[in-house]
Amino acid sequence: MHPDEGLGFDFHGTPIVPATSSAERVVRVAASKFKYEPSTIEATRGERLILELVSLDRLHGFSVPDFGIRVDVKPDVPTRVALQADRVGRFAFHCDLYCGDGHESMVGEIVVRA
Repeated sequence: MHPDEGLGFDFHGTPIVPATSSAERVVRVAASKFKYEPSTIEATRGERLILELVSLDRLHGFSVPDFGIRVDVKPDVPTRVALQADRVGRFAFHCDLYCGDGHESMVGEIVVRA
């Protein structure tokens, strides 16, 4: 795909998704010491989410191992990543870049219902 079409990949090869269609739902996630807001993201199985991640203070990481997602979240620079909710369950996400005392509490979950 041509760069002008907007699809790119982050440093780790995770697709960064620029735009949405009617079949997608955008969920804005703000990262800051030491939390994500919202910390719980709910979806229905089969739903495609576009997670729009932005840091409010410093560089953070965003990792959802069960979905193979890992991106850097930069201050004031939205990063979009697609997540296909293809299975039911509770899936943890966390910051994987040390951001100070309290870093270990920077976690959340994606809840996918049938």
